[in-house]
Parts: sequence; structure tokens; C-alpha cells
Amino acid sequence: MIMRFISILRTSEAHGFPPPALHEGMAALGAEAAAAGVLVDTAGLLPITTATKITVADGELITSDGPFDEPAPIGAYAVYDVADRAEVVAWTRRFMDLHRRTWPGWSGESEIRQVFGREG
Repeated sequence: MIMRFISILRTSEAHGFPPPALHEGMAALGAEAAAAGVLVDTAGLLPITTATKITVADGELITSDGPFDEPAPIGAYAVYDVADRAEVVAWTRRFMDLHRRTWPGWSGESEIRQVFGREG
């Protein structure tokens, strides 16, 4: 059975853009995951200052443009089709270790969530 997961990267935007070594490592890791048939989609996201939120509050629809006060904005995501949670955890750990090794002083976290209704 194939399960779909999304791995969401959260980090401070104060870090700026990733160093070239990280870009190269992410390209290689993405190519490996694609060749393994598990990577569905991945992308980095523009800063939260470019975001728009649509909120429902008190029965009203409210549209707001960024920036927003969030402790750790979403910086990137990856969608995987894998056999189990352990497999997506392994891929995500490799992604985060790449950050640790190539970007001194960087900090962040990845949250892994199973996509509801995508069980194969």
C-alpha cells in the first residue's frame, strides 16, 4: 500500500537564501528521491511578506496580505508517496541533515503529515 505524506519545512526567514552547497545537495537528493519513485513534488516558497491569507472568523471571510506574525513560516515542502511513515521520516532526516551540514548556524524543523484519503 502506498501512502502520501507532506514534509513541511519551517524556518526563520532571517536566515536569507540557502548557500550554493545546499542548493546542489537538495538537487541531488531530489533527483535520488524522484529516481526511487517516491518524490511527487517539492518547492521552496517565497517569503511570508508575499503571502495572502483567507480567514473565516465570526461568519465573515477576511482577506489579509502579509507579512504575518508567525514563529516559523513555512519555507518549503515535499510530497512523497511511500510505503510507510518510516520511509518519509528517513527522506526528511536526510533533507534536514543536508541543511545541518551545509548551512552553519541554520535552524529549522520539518513537520511530516500524512495526506488524508490518499491510501493506496
